[in-house]
Amino acid sequence: MKTSRDTRQYLEALFRLCTVPRIGSKRIRALVAHFGSPDKVFGASVRELVEIEGISKQLAQNIKQHMNDSFIENQINLLKTRNAKIVSFWQDEYPTSLKNIPDAPIVLYYKGNGLPVGQKSLAIVGTRHPSAYGKLITESFTRDLVRNGFTLVSGLARGVDTIAHQTTVNEGGSTIAVLGSGVDVIYPYENKKLSESIYEKGLLVSEFPLGTKPEAMYFPRRNRIIAGLCSATLVIEAGKKSGALITADRAIEQGSDVFAVPGNINSPKSAGCNQLIQQGAKLITNVQDILEEYDSVGAVPVQQQAPPDLSADEKKIFDLLSNEPLHIDRLSEKAGLPTSQVLGVLLSLELRNLVKQIIGKHFIRSF
Repeated sequence: MKTSRDTRQYLEALFRLCTVPRIGSKRIRALVAHFGSPDKVFGASVRELVEIEGISKQLAQNIKQHMNDSFIENQINLLKTRNAKIVSFWQDEYPTSLKNIPDAPIVLYYKGNGLPVGQKSLAIVGTRHPSAYGKLITESFTRDLVRNGFTLVSGLARGVDTIAHQTTVNEGGSTIAVLGSGVDVIYPYENKKLSESIYEKGLLVSEFPLGTKPEAMYFPRRNRIIAGLCSATLVIEAGKKSGALITADRAIEQGSDVFAVPGNINSPKSAGCNQLIQQGAKLITNVQDILEEYDSVGAVPVQQQAPPDLSADEKKIFDLLSNEPLHIDRLSEKAGLPTSQVLGVLLSLELRNLVKQIIGKHFIRSF
């Protein structure tokens, strides 16, 4: 945003309007729609203000009298010092898809490449404590979606969110993290380095003012933005009380698609996903299921076959592995090879990022 006098006046009026107690985004949009801009709202008389639906005489008086100079000055200074930007609901840069939700935020703070988000965007959400299965599916689906040109959106939380963001960064793709704090306050703190990688090619986004610390009440609110930025939401491993289900509910309310990965019926971590499928979410077993919804032409297929340059033992071991964890003893038995030899082959495959070891000496394919 430019630093002209006009822009500063616009920002001052915008911040002042947004901090009027009990005004709400719906009333703010109605006021600006009628008067033309935030600064013109404050130029109106109380009599003119109360003509707008939802504006009582008391609220009109509050609007006229409200000042929050210290907050306004602080936010304008932080925009400069924290290398952040802001876009309001009425500017062209504001994401069109987000404008269509009932409670769209009046302002978005962001750090990174810029808004709006392209149409080929998809949210990936899930539990903060994924199983080995959940981690594998998140990595695999994210990788293939990035290779098919998707921008992936999530909430930078621990677990599925972090895996989706990190995998996208590793693949050189674009990802958007929607925060339940200011874009200059990274939570969880261990994701600070990841956040820096995200805004090099993607975005950090929040509706909360700069300097806002994370609070439990903020995370359900940010979930509507995650859903609102995307044409669909994919839920990977979520319990019945998972915050990911809030994102799915908001996506349904906003009229966008919800996809869910089925899981073990005995696993509490899959109960939420299985419930979504019962309620009508599309069951997803591979990325092709998602691509079909987008009528993707020339889609990059999920890699299924072993690379052609594997040795005979490497190919044998690789072909025995799948997305289901297999214990080293069982793998050795099925391969008809000594455990020590199988371990050597597995090490070679791990170095090529073809397989990975998970808890308890179990092995799976990496894709």
